[in-house]
This record gives sequence, structure tokens and C-alpha cells, in this order.
Amino acid sequence: MTLHSSAELGLIATAARGLLRNASVASLATLESGSGDPYASLIIAATETDGSPVFLISTLAWHTRNLEADARASVLFAAAVGPDDPLNLGRVSVMGLAERTADPLSRRRFLARHPSAARYADFADFSFWRLRVERAHFVGGFGRITTLGAESLLLNAVASRNWDDGIDSILSLLNAEQSDLLARLSRLSGAGEQNCGQIAACDPDGCDLVLDGKSVRLTFAASLGAPPELPRALWELAGTL
Repeated sequence: MTLHSSAELGLIATAARGLLRNASVASLATLESGSGDPYASLIIAATETDGSPVFLISTLAWHTRNLEADARASVLFAAAVGPDDPLNLGRVSVMGLAERTADPLSRRRFLARHPSAARYADFADFSFWRLRVERAHFVGGFGRITTLGAESLLLNAVASRNWDDGIDSILSLLNAEQSDLLARLSRLSGAGEQNCGQIAACDPDGCDLVLDGKSVRLTFAASLGAPPELPRALWELAGTL
């Protein structure tokens, strides 16, 4: 087993959490009800403030039936495939117990990442689930493999709670009064000159900008410590134009 310094482990954890934050599609692995056979399926996912995966699934799907019988699950997030060997790309499997959640923040963060899911989010057979992460297996490329505990991968509970307590008022102010900033960020995301998005959700690692019914992830150069740091971080992003 490779031993890492605390600084190295922090960089690895940030890279692994970045895969969770940036990937909108993931693979959910469950144990088939009855047989216990492994079953993998495709889902769309988002993350809670601390980085825990959250997803919206239907009772009509096999994976929901499986989770209702056995909550153990794994979710695989991977970097977008390009022209290079996909096995050289980063990916992370997070493992733990899945549970239904009625937390309004979980819903809001998921819909900020997947605005079109609002069409069916309130259907009777759909519900939001979160993965209570226990550990993660991170592959940063060939031969770069690290196992992380939840305490390394995720933001700690106090930092996440303080972030949630302070972020809404700042986002409301930015969306209402910083049209020039939003226009710059929208252009940074590839939109035309006349389009302007809204910041639907934000965590210490980045923001979800919703533009024309689609979400674009904006990632900060370094994780923020508190919500008041957000305006400066966004202007720094906008300055990359």
C-alpha cells in the first residue's frame, strides 16, 4: 500500500471529489434482489455540499428495488472520454449505503445540475437518494491508485453546514445585481453574447450555472473556505476570458 503525506492525500482527495462534482452521468452498482447478483445501471447524479452523491430514481427501475432490499451500493464517476486511452483517465468508485432523502437542499442541488429533471421529479414513483459514503477507490491514471476514507474524500460536516447557512443570500445578491459577471461567466461556458445564465447552486469547489435550460459546471482554482469568498472567485473565473 502506498503511503501518502497529508498534503499529497489532500490533492488526491480534491481530484477525486472533482470527478464527482463534474460528472453528470454515473454508473450505479447494486445487488440484485433475490439472487444477490451484481447489477450496474446508468444514472444521472449530482453532489451534496460535502461531495456525497445524490440521484433521482424511479421505483419502476431494478436498481431501486435492489436498494430497498439491500442498501449497499457503489457509484462510479469517470472523466469524459477523449481521444486518449480511457484507462488513462481519472475515475472514482464511491461505496456505502444508499438512503432516500427528502432534504430540500438535496433536491435543489440535483436540479441545479439537471434542470430538465424538474419535469418528472415530483412524479409519485420518483424519489431522491443519497449515498452515505464509507470509502472511495480512486484511479488517477495508469498505476495511480488510492483508497480514500469518507473523512478524506468529503468536506467535513461543520464546513458544509456553515457553507449552506451562508450561501443563499450571496447567490441571491449575485443573481440579482451582478449581470455583467453572469454575462461573462455565460460566455466562458460557451454561450453567445446575448445569453445570460443564473447561478443555481454553489459549493466550495465550484458553481452550477444554468443557461437555456442546461447546466454548466464552473470549477474554482482552489476550494473556498467560506461563502463571502465566492464573488472574488467568480470574478477570477470571469477574468480568464
